[in-house]
Amino acid sequence: MMQVQGIELLPYLPWIIAGATAVGLAGVFGWIHTTRLRIKHGYPLEGMWGQSLKPSTDAQAAERIRLLTQENAELRAEVGSMKDRLANVERIVTDSGYQLTHEIDRLREGKEKVQ
Repeated sequence: MMQVQGIELLPYLPWIIAGATAVGLAGVFGWIHTTRLRIKHGYPLEGMWGQSLKPSTDAQAAERIRLLTQENAELRAEVGSMKDRLANVERIVTDSGYQLTHEIDRLREGKEKVQ
């Protein structure tokens, strides 16, 4: 009989085999599930040596990337112009209020001097 430091392993052999099989199957099912999630969410699949399998880059994907890049640049330009306009509006709002108050005070002072 098989013994390790006085413990007989033969009665536990089915449990050892079942445990090893369960761990192996869990690894296989985990790998299958990970691959399924990658496919579902559009991540590229890799082969045994790291080469890309799916989705392959085709003309349609390259065109989509080009269009998205162009749209991104247009939106960035629009946001930049909106920031400039907002800065001008803020300057007008804050400066004109101060200047108007200053002019009213100056007119009041001039009116008081005349009387």
